[in-house]
Amino acid sequence: MSGDLQQDWRGDVEAAARRIRERAPHFLRETPLWKLPGRALGVDTPGVEVWLKLEHLQVSGSFKARGMMNRLLANEIPASGAIVASGGNAGIATAAAAQALGVPCEVFLPEMSPEAKRARLRSLGARVVVGGAAYADALAACLQRQRKTGALLTHAYDQPEVVAGAGTLGREIEQQGGLPYAVLVSVGGGGLIGGLAAWFERRSRVVALEPERAPTLARAREAGEPVDVEVGGIAADSLGAKRIGAIAWELTQRHVGDALLLSDDAIRAAQSWMWKELKLGVEAAAALPLAALQTGAYAPREGEKVCLIVCGANVDPGMLG
Repeated sequence: MSGDLQQDWRGDVEAAARRIRERAPHFLRETPLWKLPGRALGVDTPGVEVWLKLEHLQVSGSFKARGMMNRLLANEIPASGAIVASGGNAGIATAAAAQALGVPCEVFLPEMSPEAKRARLRSLGARVVVGGAAYADALAACLQRQRKTGALLTHAYDQPEVVAGAGTLGREIEQQGGLPYAVLVSVGGGGLIGGLAAWFERRSRVVALEPERAPTLARAREAGEPVDVEVGGIAADSLGAKRIGAIAWELTQRHVGDALLLSDDAIRAAQSWMWKELKLGVEAAAALPLAALQTGAYAPREGEKVCLIVCGANVDPGMLG
């Protein structure tokens, strides 16, 4: 499911934004861009301004709504509807888009998916199938089912329409605040960082962040190509892809220099800090950008404007303590 680097990715992002605006005008939200002095988040470097892109407030609770709706609108949807394998967020987004368009949706989840995400899917009218230890197992079952039903497959991260839809987040940031110096973003399969890299190119510094226990991009860079990795840890339900997507691999090779790894302890601490200090209830995957700042893994320069992508909020509130 690779993309062509020669294609006009920024044009594809513009087309996605236009398609969604014209055909599903009330589906997406323009999420807030909250600007804070760096010291408010524990950054000591003088003059740093931190932009929190609060995409966890998006329809379906994550950025995934952008790509999933674009995928559905860009294709003819059969009577069997849409089908997707997901750690949770892509499934919720596909179900929300399908519900908005009045078409059926079937979602395959791994056993590690939290009950909160399963309940949300059912509330959106999706048929939920749970099985397999990891996302890759759910995807295999999903593909087998899709061959039988002919439903439109919505991939969690590795389809051009999904990546272009995710890129509308970058477009929105630029419209709201201009170009930040750096954009810090979590990586799982790579749909989000692929979309942001496609939009910003190298006009802003896009920084890839991964948990140490789910290093799909880091291991791919070590090997020189996408490879399977063992995944686990605190953010595995959202960042649990075993291999970086082909499109994200190509786009990050071209536009992303930094790929940083963060410990589960650092991610957990940042997630807890966001809840206690900012009252932002977000999932672990959304805390990696702040963890990178607070641990010094990413050290902004004096006067830098750095944007943190707060990507999702599909979390059990009891886990935020």
